[in-house]
Amino acid sequence: MNKSTLLFLSAITAFTFSSCGGGEKSEEIETGDSLKTEEPQINPVSETFFQVPSPGEMLTFIKMVGGKGNNNTSFLNAPSNEKNYTDSKSKALNFGIYSCDLSYCSIFEIGSEALKYFKTVKAMGDQIGVSTAIKPEVLKRLQNNVGSSDSLAVITDDVYFSSFEALEDSKQGPTLALVVAGGWLESIYIAVNLAKFEEKSPVIERLADQKYTLENLVEFLKKHESDANVAAVKADFDGLLAEFNKISEKDATAASGKEGSKTAMLGGGKQLFITKEVYETIVAKIKSIRNSYTLTK
Repeated sequence: MNKSTLLFLSAITAFTFSSCGGGEKSEEIETGDSLKTEEPQINPVSETFFQVPSPGEMLTFIKMVGGKGNNNTSFLNAPSNEKNYTDSKSKALNFGIYSCDLSYCSIFEIGSEALKYFKTVKAMGDQIGVSTAIKPEVLKRLQNNVGSSDSLAVITDDVYFSSFEALEDSKQGPTLALVVAGGWLESIYIAVNLAKFEEKSPVIERLADQKYTLENLVEFLKKHESDANVAAVKADFDGLLAEFNKISEKDATAASGKEGSKTAMLGGGKQLFITKEVYETIVAKIKSIRNSYTLTK
């Protein structure tokens, strides 16, 4: 499976998520553990290309535009909460959430915390049926690379995609949908905890761009909504999408001649215009949904 692609499922309409600022990829690591960036595949019209970026993609972008040196972990889901997740829904969602937290610690060079989160991801992976994907020797690789954020980032992305493949191969569609939803949500949650609304901010532009990723993710959840747990999460994400839909979209040609400081350029000649008020409502919704998944009564 192409590692840059999470979901490749049959449907009527072809859609490929296209992220803004694609040039960042060239600055990713070139080590023995590096992932290769592959070119998008050309897909038949009868298929939908569900391409949701790994949590590491968003976090790497944030680090590149000014987050280097950050070591704040206060907003992550504490590893000690793992014992509180006893039902299948919370286990799958928080496996995705913890996987993203592991990626965050790796990318932001918080090696000691990365080891803690790896152990939590391993424990939860055993519970949701991906134990074969997270092999014990991965911990050794992490320990040997604690001082290298580049290698840690590659290793943790390997863990995420190997887990994805294990769920896909075992035909655990609903669990896979929840894992992907949890991982994506946590990456956005971390982003809004680190970012402040500023005009011309590439982080804010990238967050606005997530409207299209979210639409794609909702479509994937819809395929598994016969499962009650997935249906509940889809309802949450539908509510979040309603907030993202308040971002205005205009043709790039119509916006020419204007500075448009609060814009995100998209494929197809479109620009997104996000105001501070809309951004704040989106942030509030993201935090509300995420905390409902991680906080226990």
